[in-house]
Amino acid sequence: MRISVVDVGSNTVRLVVADAEGGVPLPVHTAKWRLRLSEQVKPGGPVPEEAVERLVDAVADASRTAARWGAADPLAFATAVVRSAPNRQEVLHTVRTRTGVDLCTLPGEVEAELTFLGARRWMGWRSGPLALLDIGGGSLEVAFGRGRLPDFVASLPLGAGRLTHEFFQTQDPPPPEQVRALRRKVRHQLRDVAARIRWEGPRTAVATSRTFQQLGRLCGAAPGRHGPFVERQLHRSDLRQAIDRLAALPAAERARLPGISAPRAEQSLAGAVVGHTAMKLTGLTTVTICPWAIREGVLLRHIEDGPSWWAQVSRLDESAHSADPPDPVPLRIATATS
Repeated sequence: MRISVVDVGSNTVRLVVADAEGGVPLPVHTAKWRLRLSEQVKPGGPVPEEAVERLVDAVADASRTAARWGAADPLAFATAVVRSAPNRQEVLHTVRTRTGVDLCTLPGEVEAELTFLGARRWMGWRSGPLALLDIGGGSLEVAFGRGRLPDFVASLPLGAGRLTHEFFQTQDPPPPEQVRALRRKVRHQLRDVAARIRWEGPRTAVATSRTFQQLGRLCGAAPGRHGPFVERQLHRSDLRQAIDRLAALPAAERARLPGISAPRAEQSLAGAVVGHTAMKLTGLTTVTICPWAIREGVLLRHIEDGPSWWAQVSRLDESAHSADPPDPVPLRIATATS
């Protein structure tokens, strides 16, 4: 069986085509289309018409690519940049009508659950009680669990793109007081979630997302060309020094640093502040950079629980915004045990 997933993020649309052999999604083709939606969509603002047009083109191209590789209709979802937009329903309807791809948005908590599943499968059972941090463009996902699926999840509006818009738009590089103001906000919003993670006492901690991957490279982790099986870790003390390094440079110069790409250079400082503050509040001194995240989690749920789970979970966020929502669906759609 060959399946595919399309992930509409804050910066790129990503396609993964995989074979489901032995219960494991083995990638056969990946592709991406850079849209930089986070630069065009202000926090709480609508997705502009021009951005919707580019999104339609990218999703249509991704669907055609998946078909060329022999995959069925892709499992397609958009993350916080679309989920938080007031015209989200119009965006989803336009994409569905013009591409035939049933694009949906997922609640942040479901994103955290799926990301946790991907990380759990990659890390294996020897990792024990597992904590997860994932920094996106619009939100921060946190999860903890001892089994296949997490026992606790949270989604907070602390994405690197969102906070860059809020705190770092007036000066480049930003003044120190703005960096301190950002840190205060992150501490305030993370306080209760972090207390729960500390109380749980995870044995292993992982970080996913391109933001953490680039910060890990900046702090000395192996480059991507060395492959996914090289262990990569990010130490809190190194990340603290990286904040000072990033804060001293304008965005254009940050792009010259190891690991920091030009499209993400502007939001790299906010991502570093969120990552360091989250690690400090949760008591994590080191996290492992995990290459599997939400896309792999979607593929795994599809393989392990069958096609019907996606039909249910892909309507959760839409139901939450409906004036007459249907009966609630449990967060954990699967009946399989850990």
